Amino acid sequence: MTQTRLASLTRRTSETEITLVVSLDGDGSSEILTGVGFFDHMLTHVARHGLLHLTVQASGDLHIDDHHTVEDIGIALGSALKEAVGDKAGIARYGQSVMPMDEALVVCALDWSGRGLLVQDFEFAAPKIGTFDTELVAEFFRAVAANAGLTLHFEHRRGVNAHHVAEAAFKAFGRALDMAKRRDERVAGIPSTKGVL
Repeated sequence: MTQTRLASLTRRTSETEITLVVSLDGDGSSEILTGVGFFDHMLTHVARHGLLHLTVQASGDLHIDDHHTVEDIGIALGSALKEAVGDKAGIARYGQSVMPMDEALVVCALDWSGRGLLVQDFEFAAPKIGTFDTELVAEFFRAVAANAGLTLHFEHRRGVNAHHVAEAAFKAFGRALDMAKRRDERVAGIPSTKGVL
């Protein structure tokens, strides 16, 4: 019998309250309401291109700014991904995607290694996309990587429109994550010579 790869969590702090459910074996559907419109749009791309089912309900101190909400959702999503994947037996482990979005091109490569690390070279021509601070793109992915145990690399190859660069990054992450989480029938046990990830 195939194990259900599903996780549900609630995270409460003095700054945010988040309820999140993720299924690694979803159909790309999502129900997302964070209070940060652009970020909702980006998380929808992660679910769609990652073939997840993702539900996120969040409330935070948006009267200050979006930082705590975005970062804490990254922490929650990373934690849920780690729980859902379990011991990683039989997964492909690695994933990569080269994502064009109009003039932008972003590469994402990841290893579900257990060692959380973000390496990125995002350069945004504008400090904001609507009301969303562009520096929060890296903050979100740093939180996901640290809590999911992903070694996560982004290369911003080209593109000047901040919306296009960010969207390419979120879509590329979804595609790379889908590749890494896939069960591979050729993989016996943990995909590592160490025997553990």
